[in-house]
Amino acid sequence: MGRFFGVALLVGLLPAFSRANVFSLADLPWCLKNQNGSIAIPGSVPSQAHLDLVKAGVINEPLLGINEYTERWVVNDNWTYTANISSFLKTLPKSPTQKTLLVFYGIDTIANITLNGHAIAWVNNQFQQYVFDVSDAIAFPVGPSINLTLTFESAWYYGRNASTRPDAEPMPGYPVDFVYPGVRNWVRKGQSDFGWDWGPAFVPSGIHKPAYFITFSEATSAEPSNTQSVMSPNLIEQSPILVSQSSIDIFKEGYSAKTGRPPNQAAPWIVNVSLAVHSVVAAHCPSLTLSIPELRLTSRPIALPALPGLGKSISSPTWLTAQWTIPEGIPERWFPHNLGTPKLYNLSLTLDLGGVGQSFAFQTSIGFRTIQLIQTPYPDTEVTARGITPGDQWHFEVNGKAFYSLGTNIIPFDPFYARISDEEARWVIQSAVQSGQNMLRVWGGGVYQPSTSSAALTPNYPPHATDVYSFYSICDELGILAWSEFIFSDDFYPMNYWIVDPVKEEVAQNVRRINRHASVAQWAGGNEIEGMAQDVGGRYLDEFVTLFQDILHGVTYSATNSSPYTVCSTTSGVLSIDPLVIRLGNATYGEIYGNSERYNYWAQSAFDASTFPVSRFVNEFGFHSMPSFYSWEEVLQSPNDFHFDSKVVTSRCHFPPPGSLAWPNPRAIQGLDYMTDAVELWLPTPGTSNSNQTFAQWCWSTQVFQAMAMYSQIAFYRLGAGRPENNLGALVWQLNDVWQGVSWSSIEYSGRWKVLHYVESTIFQPVVINPFWVAERETLQIVVTSDRWESVSGEAQWTWYDWKGKALERTCRNFTVPTLNNSLLYHEEGLSRILPQGSSATDVWLHINVTAHLGQETVTNEQVFTPTSLAKATLVDPRIEVTRGPGLNFTLSAKGGVAPWTWLDHPSGTVGFFADSTGHPLNGFYLIPGADRTVTFHLNEALSRVKVPNPKDFVVRSLWNNTHI
Repeated sequence: MGRFFGVALLVGLLPAFSRANVFSLADLPWCLKNQNGSIAIPGSVPSQAHLDLVKAGVINEPLLGINEYTERWVVNDNWTYTANISSFLKTLPKSPTQKTLLVFYGIDTIANITLNGHAIAWVNNQFQQYVFDVSDAIAFPVGPSINLTLTFESAWYYGRNASTRPDAEPMPGYPVDFVYPGVRNWVRKGQSDFGWDWGPAFVPSGIHKPAYFITFSEATSAEPSNTQSVMSPNLIEQSPILVSQSSIDIFKEGYSAKTGRPPNQAAPWIVNVSLAVHSVVAAHCPSLTLSIPELRLTSRPIALPALPGLGKSISSPTWLTAQWTIPEGIPERWFPHNLGTPKLYNLSLTLDLGGVGQSFAFQTSIGFRTIQLIQTPYPDTEVTARGITPGDQWHFEVNGKAFYSLGTNIIPFDPFYARISDEEARWVIQSAVQSGQNMLRVWGGGVYQPSTSSAALTPNYPPHATDVYSFYSICDELGILAWSEFIFSDDFYPMNYWIVDPVKEEVAQNVRRINRHASVAQWAGGNEIEGMAQDVGGRYLDEFVTLFQDILHGVTYSATNSSPYTVCSTTSGVLSIDPLVIRLGNATYGEIYGNSERYNYWAQSAFDASTFPVSRFVNEFGFHSMPSFYSWEEVLQSPNDFHFDSKVVTSRCHFPPPGSLAWPNPRAIQGLDYMTDAVELWLPTPGTSNSNQTFAQWCWSTQVFQAMAMYSQIAFYRLGAGRPENNLGALVWQLNDVWQGVSWSSIEYSGRWKVLHYVESTIFQPVVINPFWVAERETLQIVVTSDRWESVSGEAQWTWYDWKGKALERTCRNFTVPTLNNSLLYHEEGLSRILPQGSSATDVWLHINVTAHLGQETVTNEQVFTPTSLAKATLVDPRIEVTRGPGLNFTLSAKGGVAPWTWLDHPSGTVGFFADSTGHPLNGFYLIPGADRTVTFHLNEALSRVKVPNPKDFVVRSLWNNTHI
């Protein structure tokens, strides 16, 4: 078990012991009123004003129709939540020494808090938790009312007032606003709440996370003080303490994340535990004992600093810190799911107050891993030996090994945080894992994602829920890394002290809270601001450097030693890591630095690899698409709305954003035109005698193009792992949707997978085979790419077919691919030498597949190549027949010809995915006569309104249906 020692500190006696009562504010009778009192309805906690107004029937579901516009009056009002606290007061013991804390884990956002007539606090940060000592306010009410009241100010009006304060720093007119103009950078609130180019602008307000009264009172001498296990039903009633914050930081002995130097992988592990303890009793010799039951490891009691008890304000915690050393090789390491096992352990913490032997046990899950963001220059020897383009590295290493980051970017799950559920979050993250992703980027314009909603797994004490849903705990469990960002995006942020000072506490709290999660890949200062700052220059560039290079860098590393920090999502890298000096425009011609993003909405360039960035890592790239017909059915309320450019559909296209409160978006036609042009150029233009089918095919066709465009980029960036740029990352924009509207997502708001998500499940396989076509030179290459840490061997085959399904030519090759590299299998120039003899580009297509052997595992992958646009291809009626087997099994047969992009849609009210017999996702394939496909629909019952879908309600379509019923 090894030897684990704590450092002896002060020794003393515990003079008394107390007990605590945890009372949820959810159990109070809340009333919600607008400013003039014309609306008074029941309220709730956690909730937001819009949600309570929906429950009361005052407004309709905000996501319906044009309610984003018609319900703007909610944003323009100020809302007050009031609760009579009599039911809470009845739970209080009669004790003159009683102390009560009022704890909020999140308030959205600008609120004045009063209790029993006493002013408690004014708050203005959605991302902080707050702890207030309200003992006197409870003991000595002012006036007859016994109420807790939170008066919320409209964040829209607050932002306007803040930006016009006499001491407010002037901001430049760049960039363009999304919807609510000129305010979001003045409000520490989810930036996309004010509108974005993929979502609505509801600017919600309310107590959006759990909140509590926690009361401590002196216990009688007859009451027991035995150590309590975490599962004890009396646990909450036995604690004289509150652990309001905790940090569990796990790293290698001697390592400093701040310096960027690699950790010694053979060194012991350090488990650094910090607890923010509020105590009503003085403890002169507290200690902390740590254990991992699965490993039969237990530390010796680690001495802690004394707790002052009531000698210090109970609202301010005492930070207790302990370190535990565990030898390397004892715990199994946590890996992303595609590189190993995401191994987790239960860490038990027992805090002993000393003296009378009172102790408190709680637990949380942890993982052991090292994660680094490598930004140092490539050594000359490596440049020469591997042919790498000179410059700086930019990639991640997990447990000392470089790997390819495959994934997407995540946005908020819902416009209203308080109604997000564990089931919804799990489905989105699990869908990412099922498609082969190993990294999610938590975008910096939304919210800090929560740790867990489960009281049993959060290292706060007494155990109580601190959030409404989980994120990082699910990432830990499923083995997917979370690139995390502070909430700054696409704007300049004022450096007034009343903005910057609260941000320091916000950042420290969230870094500490998330530290324990093995899935954390890094912290980025914000999203896309570095390039903007360089464009504007002057004071705004200087202030960007001050905030992100100096202030946030320092705050981050004061709170963590296990995760790296970088200043911005898209960055040109660094001149120095320690001390941190941003590179900015300091580049050497011909060298590569930092990472990149790519957005190009000209359909003519969609598959032109010369327009793709040659980069070490591409962290954003995307193309927008429509949601499915089924998603439109959830929000469109008139038959006339089911049209590509109907007023309601147009109003739900925020790209390009209006830049103002103008409605409907006067610039939406440009975003719709991008999609229209892409479909008309590359696919058969939808048009049938059935208007609903035509609309459905248009929606679906935009998704097909989106999938084709993203596939071509992902394939190119993965190819870069074996080229001079040594590209080791591709993160698609974006994963999820926040509503039913035009967006870049691969998963719709309901959880329905788009075509893109199924395509990602093929291109994100560990071994893939891809065609690379250069149209102007008529050059075709076929390449196998592997992101495995070992060499991979296998067999590849490619077959030319005509559109009737006749095989014209077949070629087979064996191959071996080195570590994180490629193997070129075919290269030819000139269509006359590439195409089967006597065929034309419009009449044939190429089917490519590979079988690779990874130890005991066999991986298959298939792709297609069409030498011309599918809009020009001489498609024939595929005459698809569907045989419905037991359960939700479907066998599809093409009786007439090849059906490109054969697609199954599951019915409204269902959530799930289609998979082949191995469980691998499968949809959107080329169906060939004589090569039937069988898929099974895997239903997510927790999220599906329809628990037993009728197999007859499943719809099959292909490109043939763009122009034929």
